Amino acid sequence: MPPKRKASSIPARSASKKRKTAEKKEEKAVNSRKSTKKKVTKVPPGPSLVTTKTGSKSTDLKSLIKDEGWRSALEEEFKQEYMVKLEQKLDADYKTKEIFPPEDLIFNALNLTPINDIKVVIIGQDPYHDDGQAMGLCFSVPEGITVPPSLKNIYTELKTDKDIPGFKIPGHGDLTKWAKRGVLLLNATLTVQAHTPNSHKDYGWQKFTDKIIGIISDQCDRVVFILWGNFAQKKGKIIDDKKHCVIKNGHPSPLSVKHFLGCKCFSKTNEALKKFERSEIDWRL
Repeated sequence: MPPKRKASSIPARSASKKRKTAEKKEEKAVNSRKSTKKKVTKVPPGPSLVTTKTGSKSTDLKSLIKDEGWRSALEEEFKQEYMVKLEQKLDADYKTKEIFPPEDLIFNALNLTPINDIKVVIIGQDPYHDDGQAMGLCFSVPEGITVPPSLKNIYTELKTDKDIPGFKIPGHGDLTKWAKRGVLLLNATLTVQAHTPNSHKDYGWQKFTDKIIGIISDQCDRVVFILWGNFAQKKGKIIDDKKHCVIKNGHPSPLSVKHFLGCKCFSKTNEALKKFERSEIDWRL
């Protein structure tokens, strides 16, 4: 009888390999299904909504005041009904019309001259209404813009006042240096429609800027107010002239320049500051 053969282990090993192969295929299939699922990418939150000409957010005037002192002093005024209506009008105007100055410069005077730094206040009427002129400071225009007639007369007065040494007429009309030295250059109306003077005079701005003048009169000490012309001089009733100095002269406009030139308002301002034991203004530009 032939010897019995040992049972072969090959089929068992083959079956084991088949199982492992099947398991690997199943694993690959599962991984493949996972990888085909749509990936969700987290998008970081975008910037907060800002007002543009095509945007839907209302103009937030208070946010345009960067100086904390002024924001605090005017906080309650922004809640008044007339200011809410003013914001609504400006929001519509800035979206549909050409308005000066740009929104971020509406309160340029307040942002450049903090309430605690005020030595002098000059009051204008409303912003320049031609292209590129208005910069949120009364009588001032950016460098590169033709110097307006009223400012030319202001320069002439400074140049001819013998008690203002060293003043040279600059080739520009930017009065930012004055603002940073404590001269608040405040227009009574803070916005205007392009090429339409006094177009915003009934918006409520004058009530707001009268409040600013009143705050300065009440909260600040030893300030010199320069009031040129009848319009500005009417603001004198808001000012406590027992604690402040009020200087009144003709307006520097060519229409009334004969009542302005020779008034020495700038040297008189420095004289008053000396009496108040405050440092004088350096009028040089």
